Amino acid sequence: MKKSEKKLRMAKTVAALKEIYPDPTCALEYGGDPWKLLVMGRLSAQCTDARVNEVCKYLFTLYPTAEKMMNADINELEEAVKPCGLFRMKAKDLKESSRMLCEEYSGILPDTMEELLRFSGVGRKIANLLLGDIYKKPAIVTDTHCIRICGRLGFYPEKEKTPYKIERILSEITEPCEQSDFCHRLVWFGRDICTARSPKCETCPLNGKGLCDSAKRRGIGR
Repeated sequence: MKKSEKKLRMAKTVAALKEIYPDPTCALEYGGDPWKLLVMGRLSAQCTDARVNEVCKYLFTLYPTAEKMMNADINELEEAVKPCGLFRMKAKDLKESSRMLCEEYSGILPDTMEELLRFSGVGRKIANLLLGDIYKKPAIVTDTHCIRICGRLGFYPEKEKTPYKIERILSEITEPCEQSDFCHRLVWFGRDICTARSPKCETCPLNGKGLCDSAKRRGIGR
C-alpha cells in the first residue's frame, strides 16, 4: 500500500473511531496533574491501567506531591506500588523522577522528548503520552493496543512489534492534531472490540467500513 493510500485509510479510521468515541480520555485517571501522569505512566509498565488506577488512589494519599514522593522511605514506597509488579525498580525510578522534577525543573514537567527521556524509567511511550496529554503536542503512544490494532488494520505487517518503528510509520500518516486522541481511542477500542484474543470482528464498525486487512485475509471482512 502506498503512503498516500495509507494516509487516506488512516483518515477514514480516525473518523470512524471518532464516531464510536467522540470524547476520548486517557485510561490513566491522573486528574490533570502532569506529575501524577508521569508516576502512573511508569507504573503501567507490564501492568493494567485498571490496576494502576486502583493502586494510585492509595499511593497519592501517601504522597500527594512530587516533593513528598522524593522524600519517601524507599521500603514504604516499594510496598505501596508492589501490586503493579517490578516494584523495587519502579519505586526507585519514582523517587528519582520526583527528585529531578523538583530540583532540576522546579516542579514543572518539561515539554520536549529529549528532556522527558532523562527521567528514570521513562521511554518514548511514556514521553509521548505526556507530550500528547499534557502539552497537546503530536504524539503516537505505541502501547500494546496501538501496536496490535494498527497491525491488524494493515498499516504495517502484523508481525511488526518494534515500538519506535511503528511510531514513525503512524506519525507520517496520521494528522498531527489527531495523534494523541487517536491513541486514546485505540485503547478503548482495543478493550471493547479489537481485543487481543477474541476480537469482535463480526460486529466491528471498522470491519463494517472495509478498513481491516486482517478480517479480509481471514474471510470475514464486511
